[in-house]
Amino acid sequence: MRIIAGKFRSRVLKSPGGMKLRPTSDRLRETLFSILGGRVEEARFVDLYAGTGAVGIEALSRGAAEVVFIEKHAAQANLILRNLEALRVDSGATVLSMDALRGVAMLAARHAADPALVVDIVFLDPPWAEEEEYARVLGALGEAEFLAPDALVIAEHASKHDLLEQYGKLSRVRVLKQGDATVSFYRNAEAEA
Repeated sequence: MRIIAGKFRSRVLKSPGGMKLRPTSDRLRETLFSILGGRVEEARFVDLYAGTGAVGIEALSRGAAEVVFIEKHAAQANLILRNLEALRVDSGATVLSMDALRGVAMLAARHAADPALVVDIVFLDPPWAEEEEYARVLGALGEAEFLAPDALVIAEHASKHDLLEQYGKLSRVRVLKQGDATVSFYRNAEAEA
């Protein structure tokens, strides 16, 4: 796995041996960040179910002001920390070793303490077999107050598993299919109106 563009371009990330991970492919990351374009610069970005951290590190490489990595498996959270250390990232990155819903609750508490701390982009990629995770987490994000009015919530999922058009105030605005992966983009329906 390598970083596609930005200040860490072409750097190779450590990946786990023997763990059952399905990292977002280089090709899909490249397409995703081409779509996001300049939105990433100075953005607050959350990488839920972060795995190796490749998506969040790509956001840092492309100029995100802050990336919060949320990964419940301690070994994978440590892998993210090692990748950040190898890239000499010493600010703008936080790794939380916890369940995605606890991470969302922590982001909500952070926002309640400082309403200026809003999130611009959330990327989530739960294990594809755990379809109920999408409904739980997208439902929580659909009620979240910490999302910026024009925030994007992006979910990678198996092409055979379609997501709902609406989760709370989040409304699907775009679907991108690439091989067996699909990426659904959500925005605040109230902001779109």
